[in-house]
Amino acid sequence: MGEVKGSLPLRSKHRRKGRGRLLKYLAIVAGLLVLVLFSYLYFQSPKPKSVILYVDQGNGAVGETNFGQMTSFASAHGFNTIFFQVYRQGALLFTKNDLGSFVNQAHTQGLEIFFALYFTNSTQAMPISIMGLGEDGVSLDMSTLSTATQESLLATLTTSCGCKTAVTTTDMTSPLKPNLLILETYGPPDQQYIRFGTIGSVGVFATSSQEDYQSQFQYALNNSDGVMVFDYAGLLKSGY
Repeated sequence: MGEVKGSLPLRSKHRRKGRGRLLKYLAIVAGLLVLVLFSYLYFQSPKPKSVILYVDQGNGAVGETNFGQMTSFASAHGFNTIFFQVYRQGALLFTKNDLGSFVNQAHTQGLEIFFALYFTNSTQAMPISIMGLGEDGVSLDMSTLSTATQESLLATLTTSCGCKTAVTTTDMTSPLKPNLLILETYGPPDQQYIRFGTIGSVGVFATSSQEDYQSQFQYALNNSDGVMVFDYAGLLKSGY
């Protein structure tokens, strides 16, 4: 008997089905390869480094009247992060309303803002009441305290702020592990401690000229995860 018109031989049907399954399999594999490639490129692409301007209220007060001037200065000079001192030696310097306003102003300028807390005594308490006002992080400045006290303060901060944590320290071998560990590498003798996994620093007071400042700044930026400049008042005074 002859084949019925309009029908395919059984062997042809099997070939077509097998070819379809193969194409589907290849499409799935290609999709997975593209996903893996994009994931690889995303995680391999360099993340922006932190370029931090520290505002020390003891060297030059910054508040409601001149906060905008400070953030404009920071943006114009290539900074992307502000460490804004809001707590000194056990005293909170601003109200929650003030701090919320400062956060909004910094974000309007495209800047991250960390509340910087300056501790000089183990009896000074963590100002938990100011956490959660939209700040990008909180930084602890507590180098004069014992390592055990520093570890305790960082643990308290980690559990209470729900934000990035940072520590600025003069201890080049600090065991602390915040999100950002900033080594206060002020001046050429300390450049040997600048390394990736930490953030190096430049102290305006430890520079001899604008060229020296730029050289130290670039070295810290190139050889660590970023750079912190101490501080805003010093930059203004120097004219750098």
